[in-house]
Amino acid sequence: MTTASTTLSARIAEIAGLQNVISDPAHLAAYEIGGKIPSAAVRPESAAHIADIVRFAAAEKLATVPCGARTKLGMGMPPRQYDLALDMTRLDRIVAYDPGDMTLSVEPGIPLRRIENALVEHRQFLPLIVPFMDRATAGGTIASGVDSPLRQFYGTARDYVLGIEFVTGDGTLTKSGGRVVKNVSGYDLHKLMIGALGTLGVLAKINLRTFPLPAATRAFVAAFDAAAGAIALRHAIARSPLRPLVVEILSHGAAELTSTAPSYKPPWSLIASFAGNAEILERCARDLHRMAEQSGAAAVEPIREERLFVASRRTCEFVPAALASSPGAAILKLSVVPANMLEILDAAAKAADAAGLPWAALARGVGVIYLALLPPSRSEEALARVARATNNIFAQCAALDGNATIPWCPSEWKAALPVWGPERGDLGPMRALKKVFDPHGVLAPGRFMGGI
Repeated sequence: MTTASTTLSARIAEIAGLQNVISDPAHLAAYEIGGKIPSAAVRPESAAHIADIVRFAAAEKLATVPCGARTKLGMGMPPRQYDLALDMTRLDRIVAYDPGDMTLSVEPGIPLRRIENALVEHRQFLPLIVPFMDRATAGGTIASGVDSPLRQFYGTARDYVLGIEFVTGDGTLTKSGGRVVKNVSGYDLHKLMIGALGTLGVLAKINLRTFPLPAATRAFVAAFDAAAGAIALRHAIARSPLRPLVVEILSHGAAELTSTAPSYKPPWSLIASFAGNAEILERCARDLHRMAEQSGAAAVEPIREERLFVASRRTCEFVPAALASSPGAAILKLSVVPANMLEILDAAAKAADAAGLPWAALARGVGVIYLALLPPSRSEEALARVARATNNIFAQCAALDGNATIPWCPSEWKAALPVWGPERGDLGPMRALKKVFDPHGVLAPGRFMGGI
């Protein structure tokens, strides 16, 4: 341990207590981001502690990165500077829960699984079924902006985060929104925190709307010989009176990674799940079979498991499974209007094939596509292939007025790949917001697009 690290740890201990400071290099390695390891990590136990620590960091110009279970630290760019890890896992309480009002307030370090277990007692749930579900925390999920298969029906976190208390980069404890579901005047500043990777503020408390747990759900998988058939079924479902919880289109590789492949191993498949009573579910099954047959499905099978949301629980783990399957996995996120899904999927497949890269794709019915490029190594040649494919795919996505990023890839490749996609025209306002919320530039500097 260096003298500087020892001094930093001692000064942080004066704020948070010696028992809450981590300075051992072996333990600090767990907080590594892109090859950078902090000089110290601190585990605050209250919002006041967070504010005190951030004020200290601002005064000393210490770059500080908030984290929880650390399942999302691979997203975004490595920080330009990394002095202090702000480990939020001690802030893991349910602060308030009103089943009657269907509102919930939690601290950021609480695992999503614990929230799930608390809500199920009242037949309620949060539609945050996300990658790394077994370990993910509420704060990391909100700060990273990862989405859920259930966004097809319930939307994204922006639709049910009611308010957030957060600490700005000058150590000010701030709140936006509220704890109840109602219309309020003013700006929803808390929504800026969703997906900002901790660059604008450190989350201290999150207020959420909960939802009734469906009495029953049923999921089906339809097999297709081509992506066109699966997307045709997606469009047919969208035009129908059916309101599915989940619509996911998977290539064969994605189906294998998520254990959702039907017994007939098709090149493409579509998963749809529905909620309701027995009569509604029977109607959904009949209508889905009819539309699948009209769309050219080779087969339609039920996904047989008693657990609710079985389809979304499986497909949400596509990203972790893809990352584990290849040492050089790069996950691209492509967002287009649903009418352009087939065109971008075809273009992505051709670009990957032309670069000689194995790939797998999962497309959400709302037009969000996760494409995994899966080279067998992290060699320079593999990087060159991934870069060539990525540039072609991003150009095609831009031509369709879509948006493309690379949420996950090897950290040593990030300088050579367009992690945040082409430069955007709104970077000026984004930088201005960063200056307002983090005037000293100490919160996760460089992690977000444009070096924010």
